[in-house]
Amino acid sequence: MKHPLISFDYCPRCGSKQFEINGERSRHCSNCDLTYYANASASTAAFITNSKGEVLLTTRAFNPAKGMLDLPGGFVDINETAEEAIIREIKEELNICITNPQYLFSLPNEYEFSDVTIHTLDLFFLVKIDDNTIITTDDDVASAQFFDLKHVNIEQIGLKSIKIAIEKFRTK
Repeated sequence: MKHPLISFDYCPRCGSKQFEINGERSRHCSNCDLTYYANASASTAAFITNSKGEVLLTTRAFNPAKGMLDLPGGFVDINETAEEAIIREIKEELNICITNPQYLFSLPNEYEFSDVTIHTLDLFFLVKIDDNTIITTDDDVASAQFFDLKHVNIEQIGLKSIKIAIEKFRTK
């Protein structure tokens, strides 16, 4: 694995070029003595199910993995809980209001964005919706459709942690 701060050459505090790799997940600036750690960013994803037990998969509108299948969700904002984040993300992406997302499990992931690897901790939730719920896609979602996960080719899924999560969810 390449160092998580490999793309950062200058100290974020003083701007010095003396910002050297310091262990497996930090850099240290010998000019101002800052040690900067790369920690995982929190992200959420939802298994939204209908009465048939099908799961809603979205098609990504943008890179990474543009055109590939995904679960709805996204990054947790500062001062936001994971539950608040999944509720907000589902509202932004699918224009539906949900309550009571049920936490399932978490998985580490690497998210490539702007030529930088963002290490994430993806928090997965179960959300049940009524079959009459009207879904309209927005934000970074091109389309959304319910699938029987037994018939989804895992290679159509764009992100590593989502592939693992779907395999895990299939076997529960």
